[in-house]
Amino acid sequence: MDIVARSPSGYSLVRLSALRRASLARKLTPEQYRVMIDHGTERPFCGGLLEEKGTGVFACRLCGLPLFHSQAKFDSGTGWPSFWQPCDEAHLHRIEDRSHGMLRTEIRCARCDSHLGHVFPDGPRPTGERHCLNGAALEFFAEGADIPQSEGD
Repeated sequence: MDIVARSPSGYSLVRLSALRRASLARKLTPEQYRVMIDHGTERPFCGGLLEEKGTGVFACRLCGLPLFHSQAKFDSGTGWPSFWQPCDEAHLHRIEDRSHGMLRTEIRCARCDSHLGHVFPDGPRPTGERHCLNGAALEFFAEGADIPQSEGD
């Protein structure tokens, strides 16, 4: 009997193989690849999802794992899409990041390990967190839309 790792909200968290991840990454634009695979950061106020005001879910662009509900989005004034809470904490992998001469917490997709952005302790209540995301790492799906899943193999 195979045991499949699932998040509390029911999504597979089985990690993508390197081969599957590379196959999916070939479909990314150069900017998306730079941000998600090479751990880059897009310039502020440039991401296409900064102004997205629809009701729905922001998912990982590479594997489709739901990451943030639109209800948790807020205008942080930083130039990047910001959220005060993830859909499911198990969908994010938090990593200490000491690059650029500072201590930050990087967030990656728990299923495909793609770089998403960083989380900071200066967000609104009730969590006090500001998940500062690269729009290039996200894809928006309107409420009720099917989110295609690229699950681990």
